[in-house]
Amino acid sequence: MKHEGQPRGSTVPHDAAVSPAEPDGSFGRYRFGGLSGKLLLLTVVFVMLAEVCIYVPSIANFRDTWLMDRLTTAGVAASVLAETNTIAPRLQEELLNTTGALAIALDQGTQRSLIAMSDVPGEVDLVIDMADVTPWSSILSSFEILTYRGGGVMRVIGTGRMGHTERVDVVLPVGLLQKDMLAFSGRILALSLVISIITASLVYITLRALFIRPLRRLTRSMEHFAESPEDASRIIRISGRRDELGDAEIRLAAMEEALSRALHQKQRLADLGLAVSKINHDLRNLLASAQLFLERLEHVPDPTVSRLAPKILATLDRAVGYTQAVMSYGKAQERAPQRRLLALCRVGDDVADVLGLADHDSVTFDNRIPEDIEIDADPEQIFRALLNLVRNALQALETERDETLVRRITLEAARAGTCVQVRIRDTGPGIPGNTRKALFKAFHSGSKTGGVGLGLAIVAELVKAHGGSIHLDESQPDTCFCLEVPDRTA
Repeated sequence: MKHEGQPRGSTVPHDAAVSPAEPDGSFGRYRFGGLSGKLLLLTVVFVMLAEVCIYVPSIANFRDTWLMDRLTTAGVAASVLAETNTIAPRLQEELLNTTGALAIALDQGTQRSLIAMSDVPGEVDLVIDMADVTPWSSILSSFEILTYRGGGVMRVIGTGRMGHTERVDVVLPVGLLQKDMLAFSGRILALSLVISIITASLVYITLRALFIRPLRRLTRSMEHFAESPEDASRIIRISGRRDELGDAEIRLAAMEEALSRALHQKQRLADLGLAVSKINHDLRNLLASAQLFLERLEHVPDPTVSRLAPKILATLDRAVGYTQAVMSYGKAQERAPQRRLLALCRVGDDVADVLGLADHDSVTFDNRIPEDIEIDADPEQIFRALLNLVRNALQALETERDETLVRRITLEAARAGTCVQVRIRDTGPGIPGNTRKALFKAFHSGSKTGGVGLGLAIVAELVKAHGGSIHLDESQPDTCFCLEVPDRTA
C-alpha cells in the first residue's frame, strides 16, 4: 500500500503498511474484547475479591453472634427456671423450640443442672467454648460448619451476654447453624453482585469517557494523518487536556508536524533532482557549444583573449561538472575525495577569478593565505567548498546599500600539526540567530533571498568526506566560517 502524497520513488514496506489493526474506520469493533471490556471484567473481579475479603470476617462474626444469641436466650431462661425450681415439660419444650437446642444445661460452679432436653443427643461432632474463641479460630470454624456433611450435633459452652456468671451448656444441631449461615452467605453474595455490577458500570463508564475515547481519538488521528502525512491540516488538534493523554497529544502533534516538514523537504529534494535531470542534458549541450567557440577564440592573436580563454574554458569545465555534482547530491551520493597536495593560496586566487573579485567595484577580496601552506585535499572538492563559502559572503555583501560600509572578504589559513585550518571572513550583516542551528542542513537558507539552502550543506558534506569539520565561529565580530581539513592517514 502506498500513501497518497508520498515522495516519488519511495515505497512502504508491506509489514509497515498493513498493521495488525488495519484502519477501516470500525473503531468500535473491539467492544468487550477491547480495553473497555477488559476494564469492565477486571473491575467486577476486583470488586468480588474485595467482597470476599469482607465476607470472611462477616461470616465468622455471624456465627459468633448466632451462637451468643442462643446462649443468651438459653441462659436467661435456664436461670429463671432454676430459681423457681419449676421445670414443667411445656416450658422445656418452648425453650427448646425457641433456641433450636436439643439439650440445655446450667453450670453454677458447684452444681450442674439439666434444664431441658428433647432427645438424648448422639455423639457430639463439634465442641465450641465461646471463652476460647479468637478471630482466626472463628474463621476456621465458620468454614468447617459451612462445609459440614451429615446430621451431627455440636456442644456450645458460654456465659451469654446478660452478665450472668453461670455457664450455659447447649447442644445444637450443626445443620441448624449451617442453614442460617448459608442463607446469610446467599444474601452477602447477592449484595456483592449488585455492588460489583453498579461499581463496575460506573468505573467502566468513567474510564471509557476519560481514557478509551481519547485513545480512540488518537488512533483515528494517526490513521487520518497516515493517509496523507504531507498534509499539515491532518495534524492532530490538541484538546488542551492537562494530563498524560494531553501530553501524548502534544507530543504526537509535534511528531506529526516534524514528519510533515521532513516529507516536504524530501519532496523538495526529489523535485530538485527531477528538475536538474531534465535540464542537465540541454545544459551540457549548451556548455559544450560554448567550449567549442572558446577553443576557436584561443587562436585569435590577442593577448587579452589568450589570457582569459583558458580560465573561461576551465570555468566551463567546472560548470559541466557541477551539473553532475548537483545530481549526485540529490541522490545523496558524492564521490570519494581524490587527494593531492595543493597550494591553498592558488586555490583561493582561482575562487576570486571565478567570482570576479579581482576587479569588483564595491567588495574587496583579501587573500592572506601564506604561499607555503599546502593542503592535502581533492582539488575540485576543496575548490567547490571555498567557492560556495566565498559566494555566500559576496552575495551577503552585495545586498548592503550603505556606501560607507566596509565590504571585505578575507581568506586566512594556518597549519596545526597534521591539520590545516581555513577561515573565511566577511564584514556582512551576519547570520540570523534563528537559522544557526540548521545552518548546514539542506534547504535551510540563511539570510540571503532567493537561495535554496544547499550551498552550506554541500560544503559540510565535502569537508566531512575529507574527515574534517566546519563551524561558524561565533566568537568573532565578523561572520567567520572555520574549516579544518586533516591530512591523509598513512
